[in-house]
Amino acid sequence: MEDTVATTPQETVSADELLSQPAGDRAALSSADAQLKAVLEAIVYVTEEPLSAIQIADALGEPRERVEKLLELLVGEFDRPEHGVTIREVAGGYKMATKAEHHERVRAFVKSLRPPLKLSLPALETLAVIAYKQPVTGPEILEIRGVQGAGVLKTLLDRKLIATAGRKDVIGKPMLYKTTKEFLVQFGLKELSELPTLKEFEEIRRLAVSDEPPPAETGEGAAS
Repeated sequence: MEDTVATTPQETVSADELLSQPAGDRAALSSADAQLKAVLEAIVYVTEEPLSAIQIADALGEPRERVEKLLELLVGEFDRPEHGVTIREVAGGYKMATKAEHHERVRAFVKSLRPPLKLSLPALETLAVIAYKQPVTGPEILEIRGVQGAGVLKTLLDRKLIATAGRKDVIGKPMLYKTTKEFLVQFGLKELSELPTLKEFEEIRRLAVSDEPPPAETGEGAAS
């Protein structure tokens, strides 16, 4: 009489489940690649300006393809839900930032530490004109906004949100202004094509007006 041997069904893993696993679980990196990936993570963390893969590769003396591959692994790794920060491409380079789903709680925490640094409504309006009409001159900004903005332009220049872009070849040769890389960084834009539509900007402007405290009346303000 033949013995019957009970068999336990083998656990199977579908292709979809395998592909859904993190890249690091599917194929372990070599010791050298793991070390370089850690260095890249540290570089992206400590630098304020977004750095491109080419800049990082040249600085480290590493092949561009190797750096690009490891940066993509880092992007995928930080995209997982257990990480509160993400690495994304901003203004042509890689930058570490908090994830959008955590913005409200992080913003509330930061506000509890120190007063928020915000642009005034005139500065926001001027910056919007420059962003959408660039390169644009001071007189052209005045024509659109209807008020003088020399002080506002200086503020935006000091904060490096705008920069001069030569002079316009017309009578008087007025200075031209354009937005900067810092503008893209501060507003989390990869490129200018990601700017909100004018309708969306009007909504931002409306919210800014509702949050703006009433200005103290001065002799100059009363006169104007």
